[in-house]
Amino acid sequence: MRSAGLYFSTAAICVAIVTGAMGTTAKAAEKISIMVGGYEKQIYLPAKLTEALGYFKDEGLDVELLNESAGVDAENQLLAGAVQGVIGSYDHCVDLQSKGKFVESVVQLQQVPGEVELVSTKHPEIKSPADFKGKALGVTGLGSSTNFLTLYMASKAGLKTDDVTTVPVGAGSTFIAAMQQDQIQAGMTTEPTVSRLLKTNEAKVLVDLRTVESTRAALGGVYPFASLYMESSWVDSHKEEVQKLVNAFVKTMRYIDTHSAAEIADKMPKDFYVGDKDGYVKALEVSKGMFTPDGVMPKGGPETVLTVLSEFSKNVKGKQIDLSKTYTTEFVKNAR
Repeated sequence: MRSAGLYFSTAAICVAIVTGAMGTTAKAAEKISIMVGGYEKQIYLPAKLTEALGYFKDEGLDVELLNESAGVDAENQLLAGAVQGVIGSYDHCVDLQSKGKFVESVVQLQQVPGEVELVSTKHPEIKSPADFKGKALGVTGLGSSTNFLTLYMASKAGLKTDDVTTVPVGAGSTFIAAMQQDQIQAGMTTEPTVSRLLKTNEAKVLVDLRTVESTRAALGGVYPFASLYMESSWVDSHKEEVQKLVNAFVKTMRYIDTHSAAEIADKMPKDFYVGDKDGYVKALEVSKGMFTPDGVMPKGGPETVLTVLSEFSKNVKGKQIDLSKTYTTEFVKNAR
């Protein structure tokens, strides 16, 4: 912003505007940038839905949503100070604490990952994670949540880490191309990529992490995934802004809980349907239960995440993690 030849950073804007004969003053809204780890993915649907419903504006917020295909890259943007928040997997909060970086989930959007392990129909020999040995498995990115979850499922099936190869293929068209070209024989991804491959019969569901029941069976407990996480220092110094953000997201979670998949889909950008709105709606109907109804961290969820990361994150393994500092319920409890 330029004023009288001086430049001010976005994070520092606080302008007093004098209006009317009485000299009434008001503060201009500070822009808050939030990076989303692929906002076309249904697991991160609450971000765009909150924007579409006008809930950010209702709270007097100026929120900019930015897109980044991999959650691990969105995390880096946060640490670099380029954004104030990330819509991404909660497990980044645990992983980062092991590196001495304190970030926390301020509102929990998902109680389960919403991810699906797909297997290419070219490889009918893969009937369970026990058959992953010697296979190339697609993940969003190395060091990503999908990478940790994939390795954990292989381990539960009796395999060692070096029995499988994880390949970073992103999501959407890049994931689909990797499977079509047999660069990966199975892989973990989300909607709408899942439905696109099922529709063409190029893949089948091997492990479904879209419901509480199937997630408990696969991982041994609920696994909180999508959340709005922010650096703890920023949260402590911007409690008013954080509360308004949480107010907006809690309203969105209630909207999702009380509206049909079709009604929710109608609020989303048309390009999110990837040319198949009916498929988008059907996929959302199947997976709508992955979202929390109120933004509250599910009981026992952080412990499940720590169990997975303690085994497969070289950063977390052997470290003492204070889970109470990886999330807060303060703002959700105070949400209107």
